[in-house]
Amino acid sequence: MPDSSSPVAATGALDVTLHVNGTTHALRLDPRATLLDTLRETLHLTGSKKGCDHGQCGACTVHLDGRRVNACLTLAAVADGCQVTTIEGLGSPEALHPMQAAFVAHDGYQCGYCTAGQIMSATALVNEPCGPHDDEVRELMSGNICRCGAYSNIVAAIQDVRGKR
Repeated sequence: MPDSSSPVAATGALDVTLHVNGTTHALRLDPRATLLDTLRETLHLTGSKKGCDHGQCGACTVHLDGRRVNACLTLAAVADGCQVTTIEGLGSPEALHPMQAAFVAHDGYQCGYCTAGQIMSATALVNEPCGPHDDEVRELMSGNICRCGAYSNIVAAIQDVRGKR
């Protein structure tokens, strides 16, 4: 049980420091706040989407210290002191990240709702052990759902960046 003089006991809130896209944010958050809700509602970074809110679709994928995570399943307090990268921090319209450029070149998006999560997952995949074949890429991307069915274009974009095409 927290000490009655602690900030948590007094307000129920936690002091959390998030390093998001190179900017440090000192926040006071409900301990139940997810990283996704904090990014979208507190920091107004709306690129990561709330799809299923159960960790099944991948639309909320961000990088936490370089590893891909579902932000809807990650408590913001767990990310305290960590480096968080969202789609907004990956590239810009003037200087696209190579994966963003590949998604454009290969038409790896349709409605665009899942695109940010797909790109964030794909950029992490490039640094993970993955065999050279499309099936291996599909397996590592299986946590990201595209309801429009742009899977072959997404795989082509990833393979292009990986130098496998």
